[in-house]
Amino acid sequence: MSQRIRLYSTTQCGDCRRAKGLLEAWRVQINIEETPCAAEFVIQANRGKISVPTFDVGGARFSLSPL
Repeated sequence: MSQRIRLYSTTQCGDCRRAKGLLEAWRVQINIEETPCAAEFVIQANRGKISVPTFDVGGARFSLSPL
């Protein structure tokens, strides 16, 4: 059974661009600058901070950027 993967990101983030390249074929990226409520999701997942890239893998959330 495969897990659902979502990537929350911004256009200015270099790590986000690299992560998007890896996930492009799966079409799972979510730009928090363009998607309503996505920034709020990222803030909630990262203890009140906008930290990108943030991944949601089957409900488990993590960020590649230091908080």
